[in-house]
Amino acid sequence: MSTVQISAADVNKLRMQTGAGMMDCKKALTEANGDFEAAIDLLRKKGQKVSAARSGNATSEGVVFINVSADGTNGKLVALACETEPVSKVDDFRNLGEAILAAAVANNPASIEELSAIVLADGRTVAETMTELTGKIGEKIVIQEYENVTGEKVVSYIHSNGKMGVLVVFEGAQGADITEAGKDVAMQIAAMNPIAVDKDGVDARTIERELEVAKDVIRAEGKPEEMVEKIAAGKLNKFYKDSTLLNQDFVKDGSKTVAQMLNGVQKGLTVKAFKRALIG
Repeated sequence: MSTVQISAADVNKLRMQTGAGMMDCKKALTEANGDFEAAIDLLRKKGQKVSAARSGNATSEGVVFINVSADGTNGKLVALACETEPVSKVDDFRNLGEAILAAAVANNPASIEELSAIVLADGRTVAETMTELTGKIGEKIVIQEYENVTGEKVVSYIHSNGKMGVLVVFEGAQGADITEAGKDVAMQIAAMNPIAVDKDGVDARTIERELEVAKDVIRAEGKPEEMVEKIAAGKLNKFYKDSTLLNQDFVKDGSKTVAQMLNGVQKGLTVKAFKRALIG
């Protein structure tokens, strides 16, 4: 009997390395007293189709799959990644992505771990099905990202190459048709990669880093110390304008910000949240 405490993080790590089911991973780790290599061997001995041999391979190709509910209030995104572009175009890979997305829509999981544990129609979990396909095509396959958003109005966008997807949550639509504006904002997010909706969404560590960098640059330029704080504050405001969605210049009309564009479409219309997934 193992005396080693097996954490959820350990189980997830082994699952990510092998693609085996979570309960199988927990049992193997327990039996192996927490030894990962021994646990992998145990999984192999028990007939698991382990994908550990490819666990370190880079997954820089793949496809983003998105579903927005019929009422437009929920959006789900699955970024399924593989190693090479040809595999991302194979029907089996794309069918798997669609099946995983359908499982997410049907079960509303909150995380990749929950999504991976969902049992599909054939009795296998999502994770086991991914491992099965890994054995068939010989490439590592992972759910790189899973997003699940809810709000007044959700709009989606998938880039033409299928490797980037965006979900945007709007509020203040008040029943207006914001389809075109929503698509424009989603495409803006895809192109400009903002770090937050507005400056209030920028974490304190990022703000501190930007200020420190700005101060170092200002001092290197020989500016008087009494001016450093004021100039740095100005640079931080410029950072907000460049890096937060609502403050960015609207790509299709640089005379207004994204916030101004939305308010022109419908007074009070704004973005509550967004998710941007990029494979590669």
